[in-house]
Amino acid sequence: MPHCSRRHLCLAALGAALPWRAWAAFNFWTSEYTATRSELQAMIAKQFPISQRYAEIVLVALSDPQLGLNAAANRAAITARVSITSPLLRAGRVDGTIALSSALRYDAVARALRLEQPKADRLELQGVSGNDAERLQQIGGLVAQELLQGQVLRTFTAEELSFGSKTYEIGDITVLADGIKVELK
Repeated sequence: MPHCSRRHLCLAALGAALPWRAWAAFNFWTSEYTATRSELQAMIAKQFPISQRYAEIVLVALSDPQLGLNAAANRAAITARVSITSPLLRAGRVDGTIALSSALRYDAVARALRLEQPKADRLELQGVSGNDAERLQQIGGLVAQELLQGQVLRTFTAEELSFGSKTYEIGDITVLADGIKVELK
């Protein structure tokens, strides 16, 4: 029987304990887990379209989210199509694009990485100008922020946060250029 080092045995145990996908993103040596941009994009896309009424006369809907990551500011960004519908609008509906940025927080009960205090950075509406555009931008931005507050970016399974008899907790959250890294402690 060939001689196996302690390191090889640890790696074999790690491979048996974690699903391949989790193992690929889990850095056992540094106690970090990195969720890739494409993984996060796929998870958030499943949660859209979303909508909410404002003052019972305006409906704001968001669709087609695109995830951006701002490593310098340690914030996630979401750009989405926005649709504002109201009987008070001449056309009945106005479409556009909204860009929001958000801090991140970990929800231990749900084992989820969530958006925290999203801020509407830009809202562009087509076919509306002047005071109407300004009011709709304020309403649309406010409702979009409410819609995305607490939105889940990534949910962890109990298996992903366990190794052997040790259960990890999420510590620091760091936004990278191509993913989000969480400290496992």
